[in-house]
Order: sequence, then structure tokens, then C-alpha cells
Amino acid sequence: MLAYPWVRLIFAIKGVRWGRAWKIYGTPIIMRHAKSQMLLGSHLELRSSRYSNPLSPNHPVVLATWREGARLVVGDGFAMSGGSICAAQSIIIGNNVAIGANSAVIDTDFHPLRPADRQEQPNDGRIAPVVIEADVFIGANCLILKGVRIGQGAVIGAGSVVISDVPPHCVAAGNPAIVVRSLAPTGSV
Repeated sequence: MLAYPWVRLIFAIKGVRWGRAWKIYGTPIIMRHAKSQMLLGSHLELRSSRYSNPLSPNHPVVLATWREGARLVVGDGFAMSGGSICAAQSIIIGNNVAIGANSAVIDTDFHPLRPADRQEQPNDGRIAPVVIEADVFIGANCLILKGVRIGQGAVIGAGSVVISDVPPHCVAAGNPAIVVRSLAPTGSV
């Protein structure tokens, strides 16, 4: 509670509006490009402290808009422990999404694949938007890559690398992640 004024100041300096009923444990890292948009819903819960989660995040939560015009829009009821979200173009996250410890969501490769291209334009990797629909749970140590849409109510198993779309109401796991079972959309398993 003593750190709240400091954390609120960080959000204000970065131009991110403080939301209703936020719970912040430890100090997150906010990296907002001056000409980008970062909108965070109510009831946000960010766990950046090692002592805030039994899985002990490797580092604070990082929320970043990396380029001019980038958009990071997060719905109500979002929770994340450690890990990173970096939008070079667009990452949209629906309501009631939880992301487990040390996971990353990125919409860019950051760097080109070919060595000659990296030498010429080192920060010109491919970019494609990411959408995570409502009620998704992403386990610990996952990597969600560019161009992916994760459907409503889906669960991503711990340690998964998601490189393609995941349909609603299913469990996907592995590297690369594949659908391993369906879930009943009403909430029963």
C-alpha cells in the first residue's frame, strides 16, 4: 500500500489513466510510446513482486507499446503475474483474462529473420495484431506470438508457444500449441 502513490505516479507520467479497483503488487514497468494508445480496464491485477505469487515472477510485469500508433487495449478483470505484453501494432485483450507467471504476448518478431535485413533495418521484424478474447486463461511460461487470435474461454497450457489461432472453448498446449481437448462453453469441464 505504501508504494501505491509511486506506482500511480509512474502510470500518470507514462500517460496511462489509472483505473477503478486496481490491485498492483510490486512496481510494473510501463513503456508507452508517446504516440501510442494504452487503455487498461477496471479491476486490473498486476503481480510484479516475487512474493505476490507462489510461482515467483522472474521480473515485473512489463506493459509496452513499442512503436508510434501501437495500441494495447486490455478489458476489465485482467490479471497477470510477471511477464510481458509488447504491442508494436495492436494487442487487444478481452474481459476476464488471466495470464500466468512469466508469460509473454508480442505482436512482432522485433528483428528481421535474414542477416542482411537485420544489418540494414535491425528493428524491422514482421508485425501482425494479436487478439485474446474474453475469459481466456494462459498458463505460466507461455509465449503468444504475432498474428494469433485466442478464442473466448480457451485455456493455454503452461509452457506453450502459440503460433496460430486457437478456437473458443478448448485447451491448447505444446510447442507449437495444438488443441488437445474441447471445453463445454457453459463453464463445466
